[in-house]
Amino acid sequence: MKVSFSNSIENVEWSRMKEIYRSVGWKNHDEEKVKKVFQSSNVVAVAYDENKIVGFGRALSDGVFNAAIYDVVVDGHYQNKGIGQQIIENLLAQLDDISCVHLVSTAGNEEFYRKAGFRKMKTGMARYLNPALEEEYLE
Repeated sequence: MKVSFSNSIENVEWSRMKEIYRSVGWKNHDEEKVKKVFQSSNVVAVAYDENKIVGFGRALSDGVFNAAIYDVVVDGHYQNKGIGQQIIENLLAQLDDISCVHLVSTAGNEEFYRKAGFRKMKTGMARYLNPALEEEYLE
């Protein structure tokens, strides 16, 4: 399998993006929400196996000092093939000049991001409106 990448959402099949979110258990991502979060992101990486989307990631950045990576997701059938690592590498290459890149890992995936060079923050803080997410991610 040869994975190729696009850094554009032009001609993206939004229903396929939604399927990938659902394949990893993220059920609240309907097509409209998926489209909105990607259109609001200024850095994207979409992984393709031939013409089929198999994973993606996105980031928001001020273009100078800070960026935050979100939603690095690989279709459940394509996991453990190095695609997630390639998505992170693609995003970081696009954010090469940014001095600080943040991300929030989903529970259980911290080691994946450590291997990509991320470290735990001393001062990271967050607020969640969803009580279940608050319970999962906050001290």
